[in-house]
Amino acid sequence: MLISGSLVGEDSLLFDPVQLPNGEARDSGPCNDHPLSDDQRIHPSKVAGDRASLIAFLDYQRATLAMKCQGLTGGQLKRKAVPTSGLSLLGLVRHAAEVERSWFRWVLNGEDGKALWPRVNGEFADFHVDDADVEEAFAFWREACDGSRAAADTVESLDDTVEFRGEVISLRYVLTHMIEEYARHNGHADLLREAIDGEVGE
Repeated sequence: MLISGSLVGEDSLLFDPVQLPNGEARDSGPCNDHPLSDDQRIHPSKVAGDRASLIAFLDYQRATLAMKCQGLTGGQLKRKAVPTSGLSLLGLVRHAAEVERSWFRWVLNGEDGKALWPRVNGEFADFHVDDADVEEAFAFWREACDGSRAAADTVESLDDTVEFRGEVISLRYVLTHMIEEYARHNGHADLLREAIDGEVGE
Protein backbone atom coordinates (compact mmCIF):
# COMPACT_ATOMS: atom_id res chain seq x y z
CA MET A 1 0.00 0.00 0.00
CA LEU A 2 1.26 3.44 -0.94
CA ILE A 3 0.24 6.48 1.06
CA SER A 4 -1.22 9.47 -0.74
CA GLY A 5 -2.04 12.94 0.57
CA SER A 6 -5.49 14.48 0.69
CA LEU A 7 -7.02 17.69 2.01
CA VAL A 8 -8.64 17.29 5.39
CA GLY A 9 -10.74 20.24 6.51
CA GLU A 10 -10.65 23.58 4.80
CA ASP A 11 -7.09 24.66 5.39
CA SER A 12 -4.81 21.78 6.28
CA LEU A 13 -3.12 18.90 4.51
CA LEU A 14 -3.03 15.66 6.44
CA PHE A 15 -2.69 12.08 5.38
CA ASP A 16 -5.77 10.06 4.74
CA PRO A 17 -4.67 6.48 4.12
CA VAL A 18 -8.30 5.34 3.94
CA GLN A 19 -10.01 7.90 1.72
CA LEU A 20 -9.18 9.30 -1.68
CA PRO A 21 -9.36 13.08 -2.17
CA ASN A 22 -12.85 12.72 -3.73
CA GLY A 23 -14.05 10.86 -0.64
CA GLU A 24 -14.26 7.43 -2.25
CA ALA A 25 -12.76 4.43 -0.52
CA ARG A 26 -9.33 3.45 -1.80
CA ASP A 27 -8.49 -0.08 -2.78
CA SER A 28 -5.33 -1.78 -1.59
CA GLY A 29 -3.42 -1.16 -4.80
CA PRO A 30 -0.78 1.51 -5.46
CA CYS A 31 -1.85 5.11 -5.16
CA ASN A 32 0.84 7.75 -5.62
CA ASP A 33 -1.04 10.74 -7.00
CA HIS A 34 0.90 13.38 -5.06
CA PRO A 35 4.69 13.29 -5.37
CA LEU A 36 6.72 15.60 -3.15
CA SER A 37 7.03 18.07 -6.02
CA ASP A 38 3.24 18.53 -5.79
CA ASP A 39 3.19 20.76 -2.72
CA GLN A 40 -0.42 21.07 -1.56
CA ARG A 41 0.34 22.78 1.74
CA ILE A 42 -1.39 26.06 2.61
CA HIS A 43 1.33 28.63 3.22
CA PRO A 44 0.70 30.96 6.18
CA SER A 45 -0.23 34.57 5.56
CA LYS A 46 2.53 37.13 5.96
CA VAL A 47 0.14 39.73 7.41
CA ALA A 48 -2.18 37.74 9.70
CA GLY A 49 -2.61 38.51 13.38
CA ASP A 50 -0.98 36.53 16.17
CA ARG A 51 -3.60 33.83 16.62
CA ALA A 52 -4.20 33.23 12.93
CA SER A 53 -0.45 33.11 12.31
CA LEU A 54 0.24 30.58 15.06
CA ILE A 55 -2.60 28.32 13.96
CA ALA A 56 -1.57 28.56 10.30
CA PHE A 57 2.08 27.79 11.03
CA LEU A 58 1.10 24.78 13.14
CA ASP A 59 -1.11 23.45 10.36
CA TYR A 60 1.72 24.07 7.90
CA GLN A 61 4.09 22.00 10.03
CA ARG A 62 1.51 19.22 10.31
CA ALA A 63 1.15 19.27 6.54
CA THR A 64 4.92 19.13 6.10
CA LEU A 65 5.15 15.88 8.07
CA ALA A 66 2.29 14.49 6.01
CA MET A 67 4.05 15.50 2.79
CA LYS A 68 7.23 13.73 3.88
CA CYS A 69 5.30 10.46 4.14
CA GLN A 70 3.24 10.58 0.97
CA GLY A 71 3.89 8.05 -1.75
CA LEU A 72 5.61 5.55 0.57
CA THR A 73 4.67 1.99 1.39
CA GLY A 74 4.05 0.80 4.93
CA GLY A 75 7.43 -0.88 4.93
CA GLN A 76 9.16 2.32 3.89
CA LEU A 77 7.33 4.31 6.55
CA LYS A 78 8.56 1.86 9.18
CA ARG A 79 12.15 1.87 7.94
CA LYS A 80 14.80 3.20 10.31
CA ALA A 81 16.65 4.74 7.43
CA VAL A 82 19.41 6.51 9.37
CA PRO A 83 21.76 3.85 10.80
CA THR A 84 22.55 5.74 14.01
CA SER A 85 18.90 6.45 14.85
CA GLY A 86 15.83 4.45 15.86
CA LEU A 87 13.52 6.99 14.23
CA SER A 88 11.16 6.20 11.37
CA LEU A 89 8.57 8.29 9.58
CA LEU A 90 5.77 6.17 11.02
CA GLY A 91 7.25 6.60 14.48
CA LEU A 92 7.18 10.36 13.99
CA VAL A 93 3.52 10.21 12.98
CA ARG A 94 2.63 8.12 16.03
CA HIS A 95 4.64 10.48 18.26
CA ALA A 96 2.85 13.49 16.74
CA ALA A 97 -0.50 11.91 17.58
CA GLU A 98 0.58 11.43 21.21
CA VAL A 99 1.92 14.96 21.53
CA GLU A 100 -1.22 16.50 20.01
CA ARG A 101 -3.38 14.60 22.51
CA SER A 102 -1.21 15.40 25.52
CA TRP A 103 -0.95 19.15 24.96
CA PHE A 104 -4.42 19.96 23.69
CA ARG A 105 -6.65 17.37 25.38
CA TRP A 106 -4.84 16.73 28.64
CA VAL A 107 -3.15 20.07 29.31
CA LEU A 108 -5.43 22.59 27.61
CA ASN A 109 -8.78 20.81 28.00
CA GLY A 110 -8.06 19.13 31.32
CA GLU A 111 -9.18 15.71 30.07
CA ASP A 112 -8.04 12.46 31.60
CA GLY A 113 -6.49 10.05 29.18
CA LYS A 114 -3.99 7.33 28.57
CA ALA A 115 -1.25 7.14 25.98
CA LEU A 116 -2.16 5.47 22.70
CA TRP A 117 1.07 3.51 22.94
CA PRO A 118 2.21 3.21 26.60
CA ARG A 119 5.91 3.33 27.37
CA VAL A 120 7.98 0.17 27.12
CA ASN A 121 10.84 -0.09 29.62
CA GLY A 122 10.63 3.67 30.12
CA GLU A 123 10.90 4.41 26.39
CA PHE A 124 8.28 6.02 24.18
CA ALA A 125 6.48 3.11 22.51
CA ASP A 126 5.25 5.35 19.69
CA PHE A 127 8.65 4.88 18.04
CA HIS A 128 8.43 1.06 18.18
CA VAL A 129 6.85 0.47 14.79
CA ASP A 130 7.93 -2.99 13.61
CA ASP A 131 4.46 -4.42 14.27
CA ALA A 132 2.57 -1.13 14.00
CA ASP A 133 -0.64 -0.71 12.02
CA VAL A 134 0.01 2.05 9.47
CA GLU A 135 -3.62 2.97 8.79
CA GLU A 136 -4.37 3.02 12.51
CA ALA A 137 -1.47 5.40 13.16
CA PHE A 138 -2.59 7.88 10.51
CA ALA A 139 -6.20 7.63 11.68
CA PHE A 140 -5.15 8.38 15.27
CA TRP A 141 -3.03 11.30 14.09
CA ARG A 142 -5.83 12.75 11.97
CA GLU A 143 -8.27 12.40 14.88
CA ALA A 144 -5.78 13.98 17.29
CA CYS A 145 -5.25 16.99 15.04
CA ASP A 146 -8.99 17.50 14.65
CA GLY A 147 -9.33 17.32 18.43
CA SER A 148 -6.52 19.82 18.88
CA ARG A 149 -8.17 22.35 16.60
CA ALA A 150 -11.46 21.92 18.44
CA ALA A 151 -9.77 22.37 21.82
CA ALA A 152 -7.97 25.54 20.69
CA ASP A 153 -11.22 26.97 19.32
CA THR A 154 -12.79 26.81 22.77
CA VAL A 155 -10.15 29.15 24.23
CA GLU A 156 -11.08 32.79 23.76
CA SER A 157 -7.64 34.39 23.96
CA LEU A 158 -4.06 33.34 23.28
CA ASP A 159 -3.28 34.62 26.74
CA ASP A 160 -5.94 32.59 28.55
CA THR A 161 -4.26 30.11 30.88
CA VAL A 162 -4.79 26.75 32.51
CA GLU A 163 -3.04 25.17 35.47
CA PHE A 164 -1.36 21.83 34.86
CA ARG A 165 0.78 20.01 37.41
CA GLY A 166 1.65 23.22 39.21
CA GLU A 167 2.39 25.26 36.10
CA VAL A 168 0.41 28.04 34.44
CA ILE A 169 0.25 27.51 30.67
CA SER A 170 -1.32 29.74 28.01
CA LEU A 171 -2.78 28.81 24.63
CA ARG A 172 -0.02 30.95 23.10
CA TYR A 173 2.59 28.70 24.72
CA VAL A 174 0.87 25.49 23.61
CA LEU A 175 0.65 26.60 19.98
CA THR A 176 4.22 27.88 19.96
CA HIS A 177 5.52 24.70 21.58
CA MET A 178 3.68 22.52 19.06
CA ILE A 179 5.18 24.47 16.15
CA GLU A 180 8.62 23.88 17.66
CA GLU A 181 7.84 20.18 18.19
CA TYR A 182 6.82 19.61 14.59
CA ALA A 183 9.59 21.75 13.13
CA ARG A 184 12.24 19.77 15.01
CA HIS A 185 10.84 16.42 13.96
CA ASN A 186 10.29 17.59 10.39
CA GLY A 187 14.06 18.02 10.23
CA HIS A 188 14.32 14.35 11.15
CA ALA A 189 11.69 13.56 8.52
CA ASP A 190 13.75 15.36 5.86
CA LEU A 191 16.72 13.10 6.52
CA LEU A 192 14.62 9.95 6.73
CA ARG A 193 12.79 10.58 3.47
CA GLU A 194 15.97 11.37 1.58
CA ALA A 195 17.60 8.19 2.94
CA ILE A 196 14.58 6.09 1.92
CA ASP A 197 14.16 7.11 -1.72
CA GLY A 198 16.25 10.23 -2.39
CA GLU A 199 13.29 12.60 -2.37
CA VAL A 200 14.08 16.06 -1.03
CA GLY A 201 12.05 19.22 -0.54
CA GLU A 202 11.00 21.72 2.07
